[in-house]
Amino acid sequence: MWHFTRPEPVAVAVAAVDRGRVEATVANTRAGTVHACRRARMAPPVGGQIARLPVREGTRVRAGQVLLELWNDDLSAAVTLAQNQAAAARAREEEACSLAGLADREAARQGRLRAQGVVSEEAADRAAAEAVARRAGCRAAEAQVRVAVAQEAVAEANRERTRLRAPFAGTVAELNGEVGEFVTPSPVGIPTPPTVDLVDASCLYVTAPIDEVDAPAVRPGLPARVSLDAFPGRAVPGRVRRVAPYVLDLEKQARTVEVEVELLEPGKLAGLLPGQSADAEIVLATREDALRVPTEAVLEGNRVLVLTPREGGHVLAERVIARGVASWEFTEVTGGLAEGDRVVVSVDRAGVVPGASVTVEAPPAARP
Repeated sequence: MWHFTRPEPVAVAVAAVDRGRVEATVANTRAGTVHACRRARMAPPVGGQIARLPVREGTRVRAGQVLLELWNDDLSAAVTLAQNQAAAARAREEEACSLAGLADREAARQGRLRAQGVVSEEAADRAAAEAVARRAGCRAAEAQVRVAVAQEAVAEANRERTRLRAPFAGTVAELNGEVGEFVTPSPVGIPTPPTVDLVDASCLYVTAPIDEVDAPAVRPGLPARVSLDAFPGRAVPGRVRRVAPYVLDLEKQARTVEVEVELLEPGKLAGLLPGQSADAEIVLATREDALRVPTEAVLEGNRVLVLTPREGGHVLAERVIARGVASWEFTEVTGGLAEGDRVVVSVDRAGVVPGASVTVEAPPAARP
């Protein structure tokens, strides 16, 4: 009679306690963003009309290459004038210093003749004074050359302000302007679209917000994995390079800390672009060859339900385990279980309680 009145066994899914890698990780709370390590949104420091635009969107440029040049004929004329003035100053210097040399030699000759009594003292003094004056004139001419060279540099610097050069090698991502159009610098406090947006995509990183509770465990240098919506099922290794020293309270009930993760092998994902959304999983600790169970099998209070044999079937027994490193996938077991024990992973099903008779629904799935 008891055989017909006992409750039907509950079907459960189980997993075997095995050994493998266990990682403690934290992940971003909202989608992160891919950034280029070097990106310059530039505009000329002065306003004017675009006269030359040798690049287009997508052009690869080298450091120092001219990206844009404004009309500067007046400034080029000023440079030519300054160059000619410098050349004239050098010629006057050559003349003055040659005459100074001649005066020096003449003063020396007059001095020798005076010692021999051939010329008067007055003539010798006049020659010496002339030499001093000529030498002063030479020094004045040399100073005038330096002034002219400085004026030439000023004129060239004024003309250079009409040229926009690449501060680093990269790719032109955006242009806002065409030849003949006028551009102006951004007024203070009023952001405007950049005339040229230059990106160096050879180095990329991800900014991602993590919960303020997890932030104290994150530090620069920790390894990470970055996944992107644009490349499903693929991940790129990364490394934490910065943890912000402040908390963002954009959402009062979800305060976060911004973390930057540098991508170590961005070339693995051809077509990876700055601005794409990304998720970062930061590895806090790793245990190799650890005794582990699926995290979904662990109940509140570090309890697990273990499958134990009984005549005609199986029954569930409760055990308290000692936990080590844990992630959303696996939990390290440092005590309370042995390799090969089978634990219930379908703990949220009705009737799955200690002492319940159960049947195994399916063999445990293969895990890496």
